Amino acid sequence: MRDYKELWHSVLVEIELAISRANFTTWFKDTHIVKEEGGTVVLSVPNAFAKEWLMERYHTMILKALRGVESSVHAIEYVVNKEETRRREERALGDALGMRELPLQEPQINKEDGLNPRYTFETFIIGPFNELAHAAAQAVIKKPGIMYNPLFIYGSTGHGKTHLIQAIGNFVKNTSPGKKVFYMTSEKFGQDCMNALQTQKMSVFKEKYRKYDVLIMDDIQFFSEKQKFQEELFHLFNTLYDNNKQIIFSSDKHPHFIPGLEDRLKSRFAAGMIVDIPPPDQESRIAILMNKSRTQDLNLSPEIIEYLAHSISGNIRDLEGVVNTLAVHAQLKGREITLSDARNFIKNNAKPKKSVAIKDIVKIISDFYSIEEESIYEKTRRKEVIKPRQIIMYILREDFNISYPSIGQKLGGRDHTTVIHSCEKIKGDLKEDQSLSQEINQIRNLLAV
Repeated sequence: MRDYKELWHSVLVEIELAISRANFTTWFKDTHIVKEEGGTVVLSVPNAFAKEWLMERYHTMILKALRGVESSVHAIEYVVNKEETRRREERALGDALGMRELPLQEPQINKEDGLNPRYTFETFIIGPFNELAHAAAQAVIKKPGIMYNPLFIYGSTGHGKTHLIQAIGNFVKNTSPGKKVFYMTSEKFGQDCMNALQTQKMSVFKEKYRKYDVLIMDDIQFFSEKQKFQEELFHLFNTLYDNNKQIIFSSDKHPHFIPGLEDRLKSRFAAGMIVDIPPPDQESRIAILMNKSRTQDLNLSPEIIEYLAHSISGNIRDLEGVVNTLAVHAQLKGREITLSDARNFIKNNAKPKKSVAIKDIVKIISDFYSIEEESIYEKTRRKEVIKPRQIIMYILREDFNISYPSIGQKLGGRDHTTVIHSCEKIKGDLKEDQSLSQEINQIRNLLAV
């Protein structure tokens, strides 16, 4: 048989093409072939959790890939890496002796550049929901100030915007020490502007922000209806852009939907790359929970991980917060978390989903596509109405779990088969049409679901 390292590398290349980046990174990291005997490959995995997950979810895929590279293989044996287990036990002993602090600490923010050292690309979980935003960030760090300038990332709270834009800053800072990087919130920019106006030091204010090679500004929606701040941002933008300095923004919504934002700013944001980060999908939520529990040395079974991923459909902060809390409970109780513990936690702490009336959803989506609200309920087959109506049906089904018959009844007394067809049509189109995906994410932001 060929070299084990070479063999496993060939297998991983094939597996990486077949699954998402998030799952590949989560489940196949720190795996390697230990030996092969009589057609049985012994595969080393980092922990018992990974062993169980790989056996249950990926065994057939791994075996097929192995046989495709080495036909003599007919079985796989999974073994837990003893060295990793030993390190875990040492950490657990440290916990028991009170040598490890509770897992809720934050590193110090660098006062000179405003960056949090915890926000790096290495700690950023990539999944189907944020692949495009991550790819744009990677393009920026290769050619700062040239590729995708400005970069504008938007999405609801807790979707990872701040992590990603600060990861860009930390990367540039660590790989190009000569470049000046600065991160701030737009509110801080506004406060500095106001102080400069009151103390008549606008020239100092302008000079302060024009010296940076990479300027990162978070929560740009703060500038809504604030004309003076927008004016100063406009002039700062022009200076930095004309000198090929990288500019990065984030917001909770697409710049076109920030009320009171000047058109000249919108046009400059659009000159670069505007990309959204929607809510994490089920697959990505599993990967995030797995990664977070591993960093906390928290042993959660696959059943618990799946239950939490299904129960918490919100943002990444919610997912991380649950793991942090369960880790504290595990330490205080001196035992592993059970499925019953997880269920009780969700029952007592999970936030109820926001209730939105169907008529309000129809109005928001009708306004989004600039059509009459009444046309959604009519029997018309006009092209400009069909698509919004299908999207309404899709949103009602996917985000609010309303039954097909109920959706049909509420939207003009349509048959449930029509609703099913509409939902399947949108699902299919989403796989091929990136602009449709962005439209639906913008609608979800407007609905705050």
